[in-house]
Amino acid sequence: MAKRDFYEILGVAKNASDDEIKKAYRKLAMKYHPDRNPDSKGAEDKFKEAKEAYEMLSDSQKREAYDRFGHAGVDPNMGGGGGGAGFAGAGGFSDAFGDIFGDIFGGGAGRSRGGAQVYRGADLRYNLDISLEQAANGFDTTIRVPSWDGCDTCNGSGAKPGTSPTTCGTCGGHGQVRMQQGFFSIQQTCPKCHGTGKVIPDPCNTCSGSGRIKRNKTLEVKIPSGIDDSMRIRSTGNGEPGMNGGPPGDLYVEIHIKPHAVFQRDGDDLHCEMPISFARAAIGGEIEVPTLSGKVSFTVPEGTQTGKTFRLRGKGIKGVRSGFPGDLFCHVLIETPVKLTEKQKDLLREFETLTDAGGAKHSPQSKSWMDKVKDFFE
Repeated sequence: MAKRDFYEILGVAKNASDDEIKKAYRKLAMKYHPDRNPDSKGAEDKFKEAKEAYEMLSDSQKREAYDRFGHAGVDPNMGGGGGGAGFAGAGGFSDAFGDIFGDIFGGGAGRSRGGAQVYRGADLRYNLDISLEQAANGFDTTIRVPSWDGCDTCNGSGAKPGTSPTTCGTCGGHGQVRMQQGFFSIQQTCPKCHGTGKVIPDPCNTCSGSGRIKRNKTLEVKIPSGIDDSMRIRSTGNGEPGMNGGPPGDLYVEIHIKPHAVFQRDGDDLHCEMPISFARAAIGGEIEVPTLSGKVSFTVPEGTQTGKTFRLRGKGIKGVRSGFPGDLFCHVLIETPVKLTEKQKDLLREFETLTDAGGAKHSPQSKSWMDKVKDFFE
């Protein structure tokens, strides 16, 4: 099958600039990269096709040979000027692939104009413990977080006052070195300057040559009403500072809601256990229950059984993304009286006698259960 025109593959004109060619290749590589399309053979073929086109057109000598002789000019089997399948020089395939690889996998390093590696600062996390009431209503607070600031002694240069950093002799100030391995040229961070392009012969005594020192920073944080456990609030730019002019990271305030003495939260709903006396459950009556906005009253019907749940609409929490508040669910827990006096015991014995005389009329659940037990043994 005849090969497609390299310019056609990348979708650029024959007089396209190097930047236009690189931009077109980056777009195709990100779209058809095998790691983004693991089950697509067609995407893999298009990625390889775009890669080959960029390898040739990003190298000025190969591009000139291709423009003059077509594919024959860059085919090593036909004696053209294409040479082996090596990586291009600076600004060629390896540079573009490195940039694309970072775009696809979220790499935090880039390249400054001087060639040194530029690194985004690391993100920080701060755990904030708050009460259920604070989560429901929201509030403003201040937090103190460790932070890196520029060293005042050396003004961030890392060099002792009166001296200055010098250009790295290993990478020539580019922050990267290129190593040849057979047909392949691999570009990596300079081991001498660690990507900065500079070395510090006489480091600052205050910051030990890092150009920054650790300090505590006070920040104001607004906690929105309805926030839930494990939610995070991002404070942009308040993470660790970047290196070589890179952007700072972010600070993430992670919310942890402390256990509450009365309520348990389930999304926007609240749950609580509501102990009531045996007598109140039997004859019914009005009771008071707590909510986050104050006490409310409602009537418990006579004959209420343990485990019965009462729903109070709108007495829960209005979540961060909710249009309406949740509900409060009160779970009845009938409390058996303890430490009774003899008079109380006598009254209960009399009550039990009267109840038994009424049979299933007063204890339908007990009667039903006893019938099931009787059937089981028979």
